[in-house]
Amino acid sequence: MADHYEVLGVERDASPEDIKKAYRRLARQLHPDVNPGEDASERFKLVTHAYDVLSDPEQRRRYDMGGDQNPFGGGGAGGFGGFSDIFETFFGGAQGGGGRGPRPRSRRERGQDALVRVTLSLGDVVFGVHRDLEVDTAVLCETCQGACTAPGTSEVTCDICHGSGHVQRTVRSLLGNVVTSQPCNVCQGHGTTIPYPCNTCQGQGRVRARRTVSVDIPAGVESGLRLQLPGSGEVGPAGGPNGDLYIEVTVEAHESFSREGDDLLATLEVSMPDAILGTTTTIESLDGTVDLEVRPGVQSGDVLTIKNRGITPLRGSQRGDLKVGVQVVTPTRLDHKERALIEEFAKRTRAPKPRLAEHQQGMFAKFRDRFRH
Repeated sequence: MADHYEVLGVERDASPEDIKKAYRRLARQLHPDVNPGEDASERFKLVTHAYDVLSDPEQRRRYDMGGDQNPFGGGGAGGFGGFSDIFETFFGGAQGGGGRGPRPRSRRERGQDALVRVTLSLGDVVFGVHRDLEVDTAVLCETCQGACTAPGTSEVTCDICHGSGHVQRTVRSLLGNVVTSQPCNVCQGHGTTIPYPCNTCQGQGRVRARRTVSVDIPAGVESGLRLQLPGSGEVGPAGGPNGDLYIEVTVEAHESFSREGDDLLATLEVSMPDAILGTTTTIESLDGTVDLEVRPGVQSGDVLTIKNRGITPLRGSQRGDLKVGVQVVTPTRLDHKERALIEEFAKRTRAPKPRLAEHQQGMFAKFRDRFRH
């Protein structure tokens, strides 16, 4: 029997693409509709069978090992089992009556994702918060429950495509009459029509409505973060599965506190006498009052740290710290007696005149980023 590689005119190490190109070239020359001669018909059978074997990796492996002795085996009656592959190779469609055409398109589709924006306070971020959100979205039609049809009715098979969702038409080509397939214009490819659509949803299986979605927003979120709630978005057409709901967070600025990572930052104004002598004060944090000791001789730029009064991280349980930067307030208006006392204090302490201090690496950073040290 003829060697399959010789029949197609390719080397034994030919790539699958080379085999396909050779087959196309020979099929166009030898197809019975193009070349009706008996010799051409016999060669066409050989070419078709050779391609069937060599285009399948497993069959090609067995053939290279000495198998496949039937010149027309495995290809259907008379060796023309590869005709369907010819049409698929050339035209990408299925033949009429071949049973390999596209299937009807389902009316049920996945719903779209939805986005809701929520504004939180810094206190909400510290501890997390529960919110009931109003969402304007598509919900399942209560009248037809996604069936799209009026109560007591149902879909019917399309009279045009007979349920296949596609119609066929014949096109003349060099290879003869070729049948192509396209979606049915009557049923839009569904294979069925709805003679009596649901009046509530107009045959869509869903309606627009406002619904409440309850969500627990965890601690540690920040502006721009999106939380995903799978299956809480819009219901799909014909009662298809829900999309997802995304919640985008915006955190409002606080008048006293700011955030750096999991820490809270604040500034404490201290009078000059309290800075010199030291004092104890009570401040309001985001979760209650906190006693804070200001040591004698505290300087502007010093940072007082209160442990575990910051933000609970998004993934974790150990809270950050509350870092309080000290700002010593120098009085700008003194009466005669106050000025005299300050002058007497200056004489007694013999305070040096202002001068440039020795440069120290990080000194400016201490004033610029006081909370990071």
